[in-house]
Amino acid sequence: MLQIPDDLRSIPAVHAVPAYLKNTYTWAYLDPRNARLLDNETIVGIILFGNHVRLRNAALAEFSSGQSVLQAAHVYGTLIPEIARRIGPKGSLDAMDVAPLQAALCRRKLWGMKQARVRIADASKPGDGLYDVVSCYFLLHEVPDDMKQAIVTALLQRVAPGGRAVFVDYHRPARLHPMRGFYRKLFERLEPFALSMWDHEIRDLGADAAAFEWTKETFFGGVFQKTVAHRRGSI
Repeated sequence: MLQIPDDLRSIPAVHAVPAYLKNTYTWAYLDPRNARLLDNETIVGIILFGNHVRLRNAALAEFSSGQSVLQAAHVYGTLIPEIARRIGPKGSLDAMDVAPLQAALCRRKLWGMKQARVRIADASKPGDGLYDVVSCYFLLHEVPDDMKQAIVTALLQRVAPGGRAVFVDYHRPARLHPMRGFYRKLFERLEPFALSMWDHEIRDLGADAAAFEWTKETFFGGVFQKTVAHRRGSI
């Protein structure tokens, strides 16, 4: 039987979180037992059909020692502590999540890393600081379209001159991809906000997109993407 640590049992899992999150993802992000089960490298690898390490490494390639980083939400697996290690003690990592349970899980992973802090906040209202790198990893497909636009706009505003925003998420598969139909059915059943990622470029979601230079790389026949927005100017 999976044991739930006492510090997670007391988290008010569904308190002060958006309605779409409660209604759609309680099972994945607000239930302590399921969250502890899913927050595992092997499970994440299965969910991403063997592409987890490749996508994680593609994201990590955007970080380097001494950077200031904003992480838009908790991520299951080891990505966030890997970011903290990559930026090192001279860097700073500001991680957030709208769900208290997810913030608690993130805080546990970063225990003892003085360059990191975790707070409860909505990615559409991330605060006023500026960062060298803003990271948004598999968040956009889990929010309604109006929130996608609000989050991308808000995160771009937090990128310092010369800095970048890194988005890793789902993407429209190639037309003849053998799993295209499977993904459509999967999204319709479990990820109701994900299909719109097939219809919109991330760069088109941000109100200030013209202030950035955009690059995009796709993986697994177009199923996944890494889109990077580089703010013009110098740090």
